[in-house]
Amino acid sequence: MIQIDTSRKRYRFRIVDPAYPALNIYSYNARRTTPLGPVCVGSAVNKMEGWDVEIIDENNLRWYGPTADTKGADHEFLQRLRPADIIGLYGGLTSTIPRLYELARFYKEKGVITIAGGQHFVNENIKDALSSGIDYIVIGEGEETIKELLRALTGERSADSVSGIAFMKNGELFYTRPRAPITDFDKLPIPDFSLVRYANIQVYPVERIRGCGMDCEFCTVKGKPRFASPERLLERISFLVETEDARKFFVVDDLFGQQRDETIRFCNMLRDYQRYIGRRLDLGVQIRLDKAKDPELLTAMRQAGINFIAIGYESPIEEELKAMNKRLKPEDMLSFTKIYRKFGFLVHGMFIFGYPMTQDVDFKMSAKERVRRFKSFLAKAHLDTFQVMLPIPLPGTELRKRLKRDNRIYSRQDLGWEYYDGNFVLFEPDDPMTPEGMQASPMKIMSMIYRFKYMFMVALNIFSFPYTIFFLYNIKYGWKKWYRPWRQSLIRFWGWVTMKNWKSAFKKDDFLHKLQKAKEHREK
Repeated sequence: MIQIDTSRKRYRFRIVDPAYPALNIYSYNARRTTPLGPVCVGSAVNKMEGWDVEIIDENNLRWYGPTADTKGADHEFLQRLRPADIIGLYGGLTSTIPRLYELARFYKEKGVITIAGGQHFVNENIKDALSSGIDYIVIGEGEETIKELLRALTGERSADSVSGIAFMKNGELFYTRPRAPITDFDKLPIPDFSLVRYANIQVYPVERIRGCGMDCEFCTVKGKPRFASPERLLERISFLVETEDARKFFVVDDLFGQQRDETIRFCNMLRDYQRYIGRRLDLGVQIRLDKAKDPELLTAMRQAGINFIAIGYESPIEEELKAMNKRLKPEDMLSFTKIYRKFGFLVHGMFIFGYPMTQDVDFKMSAKERVRRFKSFLAKAHLDTFQVMLPIPLPGTELRKRLKRDNRIYSRQDLGWEYYDGNFVLFEPDDPMTPEGMQASPMKIMSMIYRFKYMFMVALNIFSFPYTIFFLYNIKYGWKKWYRPWRQSLIRFWGWVTMKNWKSAFKKDDFLHKLQKAKEHREK
């Protein structure tokens, strides 16, 4: 078992969220927020006697961040400035794993113990990680596990007795007994975002619910939902308002609105809190489309300051919806969207293009026809923003298992983990689509609204601001009339910039050449 020098009076635990391998649709938001998982784990360790904690988010180094020449942070500088005894590496996104391994090897050469956790580390990936510079893998939630593991590394107990970890023992992969999911969230400390060094956090992630009962084939979030109390979520929000002057929040629960009555109670509590402090907060959530049938819930959400909603539409093609076990029809999706817009929500739609059918489904559609169907739906839906991603066979998902059984996934020797971000074709698509046609399609769809012309619309909206003077009788209504088109224009222009930069990076990366090699290797 590896241990640190126990003669020290204090130890430093540094958690690193690795940099994205390339520009993607999350890059802009990543510079305005930070992942919640590392903050929760770091906050738990920070309560331990003798430990100092810092979190480095390589995607948000906006305040004096020591950036490297290539990407991410300058860890050589950090280790000279504040030497870490143990490093925690966050593997929440599979596309960042190559960078995570790069960091693990760097710190191993410095004699630092390395720990990794996150949704990527399942099945065969655990052994792969332990041969790539990682000493210990935390499996599942980390707040309780990390404290026990750190005590083991300082000689207070045996690593074998720590539930929920994996490591190499006598040259063999060793798993300790599984750790039960956390159900008592009140015993966890409130996440301390001050631990995130250098970051400029504008949107704070908060949560009340862990797990999701939907069991979507393509999703890594599994397990029966576990709920904290509405009071606990309000406490997290009020703590950030009062200590960080926070105004914007995103509730990271996979489906806001579960436990309907408790959700409404939370919204009412948050509404009353804002009235008491005299400040209006701005929240975003993820929610199901069919919650539009609940006007009481939607009213409570709006009164609580929930303005932005992200909805997983997945596809506007009825046959694909059936294959995904989505119990909605495209016409229902349009009617529900209209309700959300009528309530004043800013609606962001999330779509998956070219979802692979199971072998028993007789459905064929060309990429061109799919693009036409998407554009037709989006023209009717009038979404404020949307994203179209390609299916990702993520580790641990049923989708990956199915495609692997059917020998459809391209080899990682040709297309490595860095391409697992939803922007690249990673498997043989359904006939009659070609990989090249599938690759090009999302950009064709998103170019519907993300255009250069919106730069002029931004300017026009700025000049039209004095027009709101005609709404002095109802300033709130006038602001909404002006703000929504201004926001849309700004985001759509920025989306065009992002797409332009991504296309440039795509050409330099020569992905299509790698894709051709992957196809050839699969055919042999």
